[in-house]
Amino acid sequence: MGKRTKARECAFQILYQCEITGDPIDRAVEQFWKIRSGTDEARAMAERLARGTHAATAELDALIVEFAKNWRLERIASVDKCVLRLGAYELKHQATPVAVVLDEAVELAKRFGEADSPPFVNGVLDAIMRKVRPKA
Repeated sequence: MGKRTKARECAFQILYQCEITGDPIDRAVEQFWKIRSGTDEARAMAERLARGTHAATAELDALIVEFAKNWRLERIASVDKCVLRLGAYELKHQATPVAVVLDEAVELAKRFGEADSPPFVNGVLDAIMRKVRPKA
């Protein structure tokens, strides 16, 4: 697993911890690194992604609701919601190539979600991408 892939996985896990426990992001980050390790570079990227995503949650949730046709946010599984937030954050606020964002999000959905998570995540993020990066 590459450093960036590992960093995204860590960011997802931090976000998921916040989602499930209701902990503030600082506490989730602190608790996470007590049980996980990573290079300084991977840790920095994971924290940057997790904190950025967490700070933009309201904006990202609005995008998710707009493009998750017939799904209310509270009905979306927590794993899928966290993967979607992270992917939407990278599409909207980072310069990560679209293909990388979509591939990594689908892989996270395969690894941590249910059988129907990967196509759901791919479809929603593809629609978000068309709005936030229309020329991509």
